[in-house]
Amino acid sequence: MSSLIVKSPGLLTTLQDLGRPGFGAIGVSAAGAADPVALRLANLLVGNEPGAAALEMTLLGGTYVFPEGGVIAVTGANMNPTLNGQPLEMWVTTTVTSGSELALGPTKNYARSYLAVAGGFKVKAFLGSASTHLLSGTGGFQGRALRKGDVLKFGPPQHKIRARRLSPSFLTSLKPRKVLRVTDGPQADLFSQEARHAFSHQCFRVSEESDRLGLRLEGSPILAPSPTRMITEGVSLGAIQITPSGQAIILGVDQQTTGGYPKIANVVGVDLHRVGQLRPHLDIRFERTSLAVARALWIERERLFSSAEHLLV
Repeated sequence: MSSLIVKSPGLLTTLQDLGRPGFGAIGVSAAGAADPVALRLANLLVGNEPGAAALEMTLLGGTYVFPEGGVIAVTGANMNPTLNGQPLEMWVTTTVTSGSELALGPTKNYARSYLAVAGGFKVKAFLGSASTHLLSGTGGFQGRALRKGDVLKFGPPQHKIRARRLSPSFLTSLKPRKVLRVTDGPQADLFSQEARHAFSHQCFRVSEESDRLGLRLEGSPILAPSPTRMITEGVSLGAIQITPSGQAIILGVDQQTTGGYPKIANVVGVDLHRVGQLRPHLDIRFERTSLAVARALWIERERLFSSAEHLLV
């Protein structure tokens, strides 16, 4: 068993996998990687199962030491990673020698970077998942963000790992969009035409009051239907709620499982990983699409991942 030692944990670094879906009825959100695509690709590069646990680093990466070495991949936001003081290429398989130090600084573009190790991090699962849910203090490494001095164990690779990199053309297709595609939310018809027009035709700015629970958006208020409070009902990942003040909130991976604010729209599945890469002060817009288009986009992306080897060169 090999290990990773946290020399500096960055701003917010947690252990995440693809989450624990299916427990919303008992009030447990799925959690998981905010950018599941970046996590899946990091695991692909090091030969892990797609949903193996990896480190999710937010806005500022941190510094990590590998006493026994290992095989790693860094994906997602560019945090200017270095290995033993030398620039480290992202989206590729990298072998690190015993005693190597990996350092990641502040993000240069988006919100979250992912570090996967061949063999996968070994922690006790909670409801079948290694994902950290910070509010409840469950999952991950002791149910919390990493701290200086933490030691995470990871297993041996499942097989011999060869050096691989992501196809440049596929990498280009993953570039986060500043125009997010949405379908109508369950209460969309309750909003006035003026409110729906304002939602679709203005630019929103991601607020600093954003986290894994949700992204608060700054912009002209959206007039909510009256009464604005409803009987609490289940809510979905990517739902866009409108508060009584007219503020829009995109629900994130650590979302509450129920809510009483009307939902004007929902981000389509293939754009949810892009929501996870939005950082404060970025400007975004919304573009309406149909459920049929959203479904077709999802099927096409999953078809690509079903034969993921062709994504590598």
